[in-house]
Amino acid sequence: MERIIIFGILSTPVIFLSRRTLFKPKSHGFYRFFSWECILWLVASNYLCWFKNPFSIPQIFSWMFLAISLYLLIAGVKRIKKTGKQEKNRDEKTLYAFEKTAKLIDTGIFKYIRHPMYSSLLFLTWGIFLKNTTGELFVIASVSTIFLFLTAISDEKESIRFFGDPYREYIKRSKRFIPFIL
Repeated sequence: MERIIIFGILSTPVIFLSRRTLFKPKSHGFYRFFSWECILWLVASNYLCWFKNPFSIPQIFSWMFLAISLYLLIAGVKRIKKTGKQEKNRDEKTLYAFEKTAKLIDTGIFKYIRHPMYSSLLFLTWGIFLKNTTGELFVIASVSTIFLFLTAISDEKESIRFFGDPYREYIKRSKRFIPFIL
């Protein structure tokens, strides 16, 4: 019961922030919402295990994944702020203000991966999962991963519609989540 209460409390702001995309399955925000919800379920399920057995192999990998997640988030946000050139007139109501970039960002972390923030969520998902590995939570982490892939694919379709051929070329020279691999 405690897990459900924590999940409900954490979900409330996510539902509010995602309200514009909840009923728009073609929007990348639709899929991102479900990934966020899976991540919140992992948090609600694993919060008591955060510091148990801190030097166990799963915990060490967990902290590494969480550190990578934080790095990717910071690197992505900094690059968007530095290079993004937000277009306030971009009439896509499902996008947050910081997503309304008018310039294709292909430098910094974006030179290597197209979705550093989604990659951050991917590492966050598995970092939290490793805090307490169970079959149920493996399924939740896997579902979150699937939704992050769907989010990225949908985001890429939106980006191709807005940026056209330059984005298609960008896809050819970058990876989706992990530099040189995936």
